[in-house]
Amino acid sequence: MPDGLLTLELHIPDAQSLKDKRQVLRSLKDKLRREFNVAVAELEHHDVWQRSVIGVVTLSNEEKHVREMLQKVLDKADEILGSFLIGERFEIV
Repeated sequence: MPDGLLTLELHIPDAQSLKDKRQVLRSLKDKLRREFNVAVAELEHHDVWQRSVIGVVTLSNEEKHVREMLQKVLDKADEILGSFLIGERFEIV
C-alpha cells in the first residue's frame, strides 16, 4: 500500500509572533483535513515566527491515486497560501 508525503515549505513574512504563524497554519491544516481527509502536521521550525515546514500524508491502494490526491492538495495549498508557499516536495513510499 503506497504512502505519499507532500512537504510544503512556508515563509510567512507578516507573522510578528508565533500566534500569528499558528493562525495561518491552523487555517491551512483545517482546510486540507476537511477537504481531502489527509494527515497534516508541522515538521520543522516550531519556534520560528516566519518559517514552517508542513507535512501532508495520504495512502491508497494505488500509487496513481496517491499522486493525484497530493497534487490536488498542493494545488489547494497554493491557492490558500499564495506567495507564502516557497517550496514543495513529493515522496512515495
